[in-house]
Amino acid sequence: QVQLVESGGGLVQAGGSLRLSCAASGRTFSSNAMGWFRQAPGKERDFVAGISWSGGTIYYADSVQGRFTVSRDNAKNTVYLQMHSLKPEDTAVYYCAAKDSGHSSTNLYEYDYWGQGTQVTVSS
Repeated sequence: QVQLVESGGGLVQAGGSLRLSCAASGRTFSSNAMGWFRQAPGKERDFVAGISWSGGTIYYADSVQGRFTVSRDNAKNTVYLQMHSLKPEDTAVYYCAAKDSGHSSTNLYEYDYWGQGTQVTVSS
């Protein structure tokens, strides 16, 4: 089992930045691929970014490419999502997820563990 706790969400003006963190506990974090997803009200949960166990393979959704950066610190059992140039359409609950496999994926159904989410609100 892996327990995930997100933090760092909040209210920010358009053009601003936020850094989300996801702290993992339980089984060995360094063997898990990690992902960030987001869900806006009335919409499906969408892939944002994914990172393999080593950090060597990273994926981004087209909508955040060039603005968001995912990273991980296996010594701290933490994965991060640095968000720059935020837009109102980035407003959503952001979820951290972990896979039992070390290979990253954009498919939310391939993730085995989920955090409770953290709200990001971008005002115009």
